[in-house]
Amino acid sequence: MKINVGVFFGGKSTEHEISCISANQAIHALDSEKYEVIPVYISKDNEFYVGDELFDLKNYSSFIKNPASVLTKVMIYKDGNAVKIRPVKGLLKKEMQIDIAFPVVHGTNVEDGSLAGYLEMLDLPYTSCNVLGGAVGQDKAVMKDIFKAEGIPMTDYFVVYGSEFEDKYEDYLAKAEKIGFPLIAKPANLGSSIGIEIIKDKDEFKKKVENCLEYDFKVVVEQMVQDLKEVNISVIGTTEKARCSVIEEVSNGFLDFDKKYQPGGGKKSGVKAPAKSSGSKGMASTVRKVPAELEEVQKEQIEEIALKVFRILNAHGCVRIDFMIDRSNNAIYCNEINTIPGSLSFYLWKEVGLEFDKECDELINNALNRYARKAKKTYSFDTNILDSYAKK
Repeated sequence: MKINVGVFFGGKSTEHEISCISANQAIHALDSEKYEVIPVYISKDNEFYVGDELFDLKNYSSFIKNPASVLTKVMIYKDGNAVKIRPVKGLLKKEMQIDIAFPVVHGTNVEDGSLAGYLEMLDLPYTSCNVLGGAVGQDKAVMKDIFKAEGIPMTDYFVVYGSEFEDKYEDYLAKAEKIGFPLIAKPANLGSSIGIEIIKDKDEFKKKVENCLEYDFKVVVEQMVQDLKEVNISVIGTTEKARCSVIEEVSNGFLDFDKKYQPGGGKKSGVKAPAKSSGSKGMASTVRKVPAELEEVQKEQIEEIALKVFRILNAHGCVRIDFMIDRSNNAIYCNEINTIPGSLSFYLWKEVGLEFDKECDELINNALNRYARKAKKTYSFDTNILDSYAKK
């Protein structure tokens, strides 16, 4: 019997379209002999939709502004021990049940623990980070504070709070000058390089930070590594057992949104998307060097830090952890974790012999095992507390 896998994607996020690209890759990578794949599209209004049109990325531009015109709007509910999909209006061709959720979501309102919390309430196994891991992984300010407390090497940084930026502008500027220009400013809760600004000097500081504050209430301002080598590594597993992929070097420096995702924005590197995938290759089309040219001691240090980050953030599933190396002194800095990375980093796992379909298998098996272990824990107990109130 096949396992019914609900692939959740989209959502009220600035990375909505990127999620659609990543999810479409995963939908076609899942083994149809093992799984009944049910794409579950979350609209920009946070409503759920299903439909055969979701299997082909070429259809998306026709309904993304008005999904109800093409897709079936549904509700997802718990029915005893099962989780089912029911249309809000009309009838589905068949009753649909989800055995496991496969979230491929990016950004706020979904990847930040919001969707994980919903799946927890449904008591449905899922392949990504839990609420805590997703929330901390999304908020770069909180993430960096935890990294700092745990001794993870980072560049100098401080956090700007929009509510007090005007009143404490001089204090923030003093912090910036203490670190030294140029600086990088980024919204605390966005990804895909959205809203990132390079601040060259103090004359640009106010305007560039205000640009970031258009996207978020908090902005992380940090030292810019000028002679930069950017390397990334993926980690897959659970907090109990995890392993690292090959390390890649992003060879064209800072990648903005257009370079990452727009057609023609980045040159292909010879890394191919899964054969059955349709449409954009997403992050797989980025210019990259795999494996990265590193000394063995650097490779070991990055792997060690990556596994530590995975554990201290209580991560699960497949993540990507981004590092910066200062070529001038070979210092290694951990930049951030992406708890559901673009393209699920399949191009990194392929290099160690784990094809995308097998990566999906591993994510599903890990999630089911984690769910089974969780089911053995005690979450409630008999009590007569309410009986005492009933007798009053």
